[in-house]
Amino acid sequence: MTLSRRSLLTITATATVAGVVPVPASTAGEAGGDAGGGAGGGAGGLRTGFERLVAEGYAPLAGRKVGIVTNPTGITRDVRHIVDVMHADPRVHLTAVFGPEHGFRGTAQAGGSEGRYDDPATGLPVYDTYLKSGAALAEVFTASGVDTVVFDIQDVGARFYTYIWTLYDCMEAAALAGKRFMVLDRPNPVTGRSAQGPVLHQEFASFVGRRPIAQAHGMTAAELALLFNGEFLEKPVPLETVRMTGWRRTMWYDACGLPWVPPSPNMPTPDTALVYSGTCLFEGTNLSEGRGTTRPFELLGAEGIDGRWAEAANQLRLPGVRFREAYFAPTFSKFQGKTVGGVQIHVHDRSAYDPVRTGIGLLVTARRVWTDFAWRPDNWIDKLTGSDQVRTMIDAGAGTDEVTAAWQPELAALRRTRGKYLLYR
Repeated sequence: MTLSRRSLLTITATATVAGVVPVPASTAGEAGGDAGGGAGGGAGGLRTGFERLVAEGYAPLAGRKVGIVTNPTGITRDVRHIVDVMHADPRVHLTAVFGPEHGFRGTAQAGGSEGRYDDPATGLPVYDTYLKSGAALAEVFTASGVDTVVFDIQDVGARFYTYIWTLYDCMEAAALAGKRFMVLDRPNPVTGRSAQGPVLHQEFASFVGRRPIAQAHGMTAAELALLFNGEFLEKPVPLETVRMTGWRRTMWYDACGLPWVPPSPNMPTPDTALVYSGTCLFEGTNLSEGRGTTRPFELLGAEGIDGRWAEAANQLRLPGVRFREAYFAPTFSKFQGKTVGGVQIHVHDRSAYDPVRTGIGLLVTARRVWTDFAWRPDNWIDKLTGSDQVRTMIDAGAGTDEVTAAWQPELAALRRTRGKYLLYR
């Protein structure tokens, strides 16, 4: 089926946001076959945005010079990288790649990127977007010569995971550079049931939180793009979203039938993503968040901590989770090569589990049982939580219930705004 420019512009579904042109489910979602891109639907009929784009023969990109923002998670169901697939397909004119934190091919650790180079596999120029925004990033898009920027990266559902702010920065820069923007959607691996946790205060904005959304946002990349365009961008970008089919808000990643590629070096499994929006808060403390172990963000600890922490955490009776006294020796990052004590998180009912509440409970109990507990001197915890409220309340002796109650009015307001941009039931 051919999808013309005219028919795209007349689509009304989800087009209540200015500048948004979604690809309709009745076309790409029903196209048959693998279409040469490893894009056949999996069990239950789920198709990612890329799978639908291929099934449509790349019609929405016809006649365009395309650049894509992606990383190692941009793969087909048969684990080929979408850049390799698109580059080999004459139906799409792919001319540039844009790499985020960790790089397009994923060779860099946290806080790093790959720089500007030509990809050995395809010969395509790869441009670095990491820590670039606004006019500087717009210049990169202009220099690349593309007219459409496509985004396809697997997110993990947490506000402080930088890829969603790469999405935001690229949308803003594309608008400044006069480019169109397309988001190929993928599942939120920890479901899209609800938003949880504190909402960012704008004065605490950084690359781990540009705009006021919840700590666990409960949205997909395409939904976030609609939210950004409708609520936060001063100059909305001409936006197209290629939705998934077959995905429901209650689906966990293991129900999607898709291969998991670590979106970053310390996100090895969907289990990591499940706890990450809560336990990443320990990056703002002097405790290890488990980097340098095989269970980052599931193992937490420091020298001098013993079984009293696990005991105190279990006494909170947090839903869906238990804590085990654990000892480990990180191979890098905090306490490298030293044996530390702490806890391992064991989620036994993920539907009941609240990762942000659990993270707060662990901070509260760690401070009470370990006399050497300290926040990072730069108050990084405030960037992660989105304000100084969590830190100051815990320092004042507040308990888990009191801390989590404090953000509920802002969260309720955010949920109402969020609801306008949800694409799936």
